[in-house]
Amino acid sequence: MASSPARDDKIIQNRKARFSYEVLERLEAGIVLTGSEVKSLREGKASLEEAYAAIHGGQITLINCHIGPYEQAGVHNHEPLRRRRLLLHRRQIRKLLPKVILRGQTLVPLAIYFNARGLAKVELALARGKTHADKRQRIKLREHQRDMQRALRRRR
Repeated sequence: MASSPARDDKIIQNRKARFSYEVLERLEAGIVLTGSEVKSLREGKASLEEAYAAIHGGQITLINCHIGPYEQAGVHNHEPLRRRRLLLHRRQIRKLLPKVILRGQTLVPLAIYFNARGLAKVELALARGKTHADKRQRIKLREHQRDMQRALRRRR
C-alpha cells in the first residue's frame, strides 16, 4: 500500500470514482504504453470515466481507459480504447486476487500521472461499490454542511 505519491506532471483523474465507490486500499502501478499514447497523455487527452482494472491469467489489465489519438502520429497511431497492461509485482497481484474474486471488490483507476522520473503511473484503488442509499446519504450530509456554513456566515 503506497501513500499518495507526489505528482509532478499532468494528471488525468477519475472524479466519479470517489462518488460511486468506497475506496478501501490504494496502490501505484506502472502502465505499458506505446509512444503515441504517452504523447497524448502528456497533452491531457485521456479519460478514466468508464475505466476499471481486471485480473486475467496473473496479469492486471486496464480496460475502457480512453486515450485519444495523437494527431502527429499519422498512420502509426494507437487504438483509443485498447486494453493496457498494468505493471505490479506478482505478490501484489496475489494479494489482490482473493479480494477481487471472493469479496466482490473492484479495481478502479483513480488517476494517471507522470512521476518525477517521467514514467506514467496509474493510481489504483481497491473499492467497493456504494449503494444508492449511501450516495443519497452523502449528498444529504454535504447539503447539511453547506447550510451550516451559510448560517454561520449570516451570523457575522
